[in-house]
This record gives sequence, C-alpha cells and structure tokens, in this order.
Amino acid sequence: MSQQPLFHFEISERKVILRLFDIIVLLATLSLVGIIFKFDYFRINTDNWIWTFVLIIYFNIIGNVFEIYDLKKASKFDTVLKNVLLTSSVTVLFFILTPFLTPSLPDNRLQILFFFLSIALPVLLWRFLYITLISSPRFYKRVIIVGDAYDINLLSEALQRTDPNYVIVGFVDTGEPFSSKEVSREDCIPIEAKDLDLAIKEHHINEIVVADANHNGQMLTLYYQLSQLLKAGFPVRDYNQVYEELTYRLPVQHVDKDFSKYFPFSRSNKNRLYKVSFRFFDVVVSILGILLLALLSPIVMLGNLIANRGELFYFQDRVGKHGKIFRIIKFRTMLMNAEELGPQYAQKDDSRITNFGKFLRRSRLDEVPQFINVFRGDMSLIGPRPERPVFVKELSEIIPFYDIRHIIKPGLTGWAQVKANYGTSHTDSLEKLQYDLYYIKHRGVFLDLSILLKTFSTVLFFRGQ
Repeated sequence: MSQQPLFHFEISERKVILRLFDIIVLLATLSLVGIIFKFDYFRINTDNWIWTFVLIIYFNIIGNVFEIYDLKKASKFDTVLKNVLLTSSVTVLFFILTPFLTPSLPDNRLQILFFFLSIALPVLLWRFLYITLISSPRFYKRVIIVGDAYDINLLSEALQRTDPNYVIVGFVDTGEPFSSKEVSREDCIPIEAKDLDLAIKEHHINEIVVADANHNGQMLTLYYQLSQLLKAGFPVRDYNQVYEELTYRLPVQHVDKDFSKYFPFSRSNKNRLYKVSFRFFDVVVSILGILLLALLSPIVMLGNLIANRGELFYFQDRVGKHGKIFRIIKFRTMLMNAEELGPQYAQKDDSRITNFGKFLRRSRLDEVPQFINVFRGDMSLIGPRPERPVFVKELSEIIPFYDIRHIIKPGLTGWAQVKANYGTSHTDSLEKLQYDLYYIKHRGVFLDLSILLKTFSTVLFFRGQ
C-alpha cells in the first residue's frame, strides 16, 4: 500500500505564501521603479533599511485589518481588489505621516502616486495569479470522512464552509444500516471500508478524517485499513482536531461529557505575567475609552434628542466571571420599554431598535460606555461577550459546556464577536460558544492581537449589530 496524495497547500502554507509573495513583489517593484524612473522618495538600500522594515510592518498590520489574508476573501478577486486598494492607500498614508521613521515628503508630489501604484498594482497582479493557480481546483484538498452517514452533511459542511479548498469526496458509513438512510450531497460518494485503498487511488485522496470508527459489524476491517494507511505514511486524522484547525472553533456538539479530555485550558489562564499584563492593558485602554466616552456623550445625546428620545444610557444585568452578576452600561439603542413582554433575543433588523440605535450598533459606538465596566474589573477588553442571566440559564440547559465560558472575564470584544455571524437563535449561540471555548483554550498575546486587529475590521466595515 503506497498511496501518495497529489500536491496541495495547507491553510498555514497558503497564508505564508500570501504574506511572503506580497512582500517580495512589492519590494521588487519598488526596486525596479527606483532604478528605471530615478525614484527618489523610496530607495531600498543598506543606508535606509529601516524604511523597508517600516513599510513591511505597516503593510502586514493594515493588511490584517482589511482582511487581505482571510483565505475565503483571498479567493474572490472583486473582494481582493477592494481590500488591496484600501490596504495600499492606508499603508501609504501611515508611511508619509511618520517622517521620523520614513523619508521626508518629496518636492515632486507625483512620486507619492508612483509609490502607491508600485505597492497596489504588483500585489493585485500576484493575487490574480494566486486565485488562478494556487486557489484553483488542482490544489484542492480531497478528503474521505469516516462517520455516521446521518452526520456526514453536518460534518462536511462545517469544514468546507471555512476552507474553500477543502473538498469532501466520499465517506465510510459507520452507523447502523437502514434502508432509508441517505446523504443529501450527491457529490459525496459512499465507500466500503474494504475499498478504502482503491478509493484513495481512484479519487486522488489527500487525507482521511475519522469522526467515528465504530463501524457497523466491520470494525476489524476498518481498523486494519486505517492501520495500514498510517503505516504507509498516509494522513489519517481525528475529526475534532481537523475541525478545530480549520474553523478556529471547538466542536462541543461532537464530544462526550469529559470536557478536560478534549479541551485542555490555555496555560495563559494560570500565567501570572500574562494576567497582570492583561489587566494593566485593560486599565490603560479603559482610561482612554472613558475619555472617548466623555467626548462622544454630548454627540450621542444630541442624536438621542433627535431620533432616539429617552434615556442616554442603558443598564442591564449580565453574567460575569464565575457566574457573578454585574450591571453592564451601554448607550441605549432600543425604544423605551422595549421588553414589556419579557426578555427576548435581539434579532437582525429588530423593530425595537431605533434608526439612530442602528447606527450606534453597526459602528459599535453603543459599547463605548462598557469601558467603565472594564475599568471596574467586571469585564476585560477581550473575552466572551457577557449574556443575560435568563438566557444563560436557558442556554446552559440546551448547549453542552455553556457554563465553561464563565471561567474567565467577559470581554468588550472577543473571538466570537469577530468570527461568528450575528446570533439570533440557539444554533448561533452554539457557534459563538465554540469560538469562545477556542479562545479560552488558546488565549495568549498573539490571539489577543489578532482579535484586536479583526475588531478594527469589524468597526471599519460596519459589521456591528
């Protein structure tokens, strides 16, 4: 048994390729422009190496904010065009506004336009080649799932929705045989355990993902096939691990009650240096946020008088760390007495939200008063969003491990807020919980920075709800 999968790029490899070639084509073009057109504003040489370093840092950070390294968005050229132009424009703006780190403005201002075009055009050309070549079907990852046919649609959808280059070709059914059992996906081929070797060769499979190995009456056959594949060096992986790597969520709905077996907590949760630094950062940022609140309050008050008559602030009980109840502070966005019929989830396009309230929510300005909660220590800048006690009780009875999200402080922003869709149902709450538990498991400096950058993207693109 000597199967060798066709060549493909992993998610991490594609992200590295995007970043690496962005910088290569950008710097190569700037070098050529400097030589051919006697470009004086920016030169790449050992005397001015800091200019190049600053440009690379700016482009990478701003590129993260404008999501040019999001693989789903990087596979669509219309989205790439918009995001690369935005990234290039803001990079040039930051570059010319920091003359203590970058060259002084040239006398010929036309060179600034050349500088912008030398960044944007080569990156756009390279991204077009990426979409045409690397992000094409020839490099898709072709996978067989081992699991119950009833769950195949659910299992495969979560993986393929996250990575457009991840294709579920077939499945080995490990459930009980019923004549009425069907898989709605016509492109997903049923495969017998004894035919795994043949299917790998015939369909050019790159990987087998095992969600459930308890095969109906043929456990030994399946076990033998998977063992032989492993011995031959073929990738055979656990579904929970693959799900976490691709979706950046924890699959709580697919595991048993032994939480600690599947989700060892981040070491940062007990790292005193991290916790002290995190709290110091919370205090500093919350002080700045409170100053921003003082500046915004008169403007929001004026907007309230015109389009949202009533109280300026809204106070509500929320569940914090270890289940402790605290009062959250927000700018009011709903009609007065919006819950006369009792507590209810906010819906997308909720009729209770005023027009001015919609603006506050989409811009996330309604959450600025929560910097007071952060300063008090009720919340952190980053963490799971705090929920109301009545909804926590309800969700804890329905969703496994829901209470685990309360082992850390709730946050003003968080992994679920920047990754999940707007939640209006129990299914959305489950998805958010998966992101929250992923954060609890992996929290650290780099993930926190990633959340902050993605929060800027959420604010800039008005994705708040």
